[in-house]
Amino acid sequence: MTTGTNEPKGRALQYLEVITGSLDDKRRYRQYKARVKRLPENYRTAVEALERYLMHFGPADGAGAMSMFEDLADLFEQAVADGTPIRDIFGQDPVEFVEAFMANYPAGQYRARERNRFTTAIARAAGEDTGKDGTLR
Repeated sequence: MTTGTNEPKGRALQYLEVITGSLDDKRRYRQYKARVKRLPENYRTAVEALERYLMHFGPADGAGAMSMFEDLADLFEQAVADGTPIRDIFGQDPVEFVEAFMANYPAGQYRARERNRFTTAIARAAGEDTGKDGTLR
């Protein structure tokens, strides 16, 4: 493990991160929140609503979630700079937008894994060949 300056982390810091999670991810999250706070109010409201949805249904791991949130901040900062209306970002169906957005971040998506596990279990129960890797044939 290394710190941001490429120096090895001390044993105490390593133990702390085992308990609290990556301090780098926490720093990235604080930077992301600061970026969102600088957005105009209506864009900030949209990002916060999207963030709530992603917290429930998005990637569960810290690194995957942080990449997604940073890309979200990039998207909205660019939209503000270009003067893109919020409805043009989301379209008429915000859920369709967020589902397409999340599809770009498959790491940590427990819902996709569980959906596949469930489908495979039902196929096995129905006597269908699921193959060695568990996928339907």
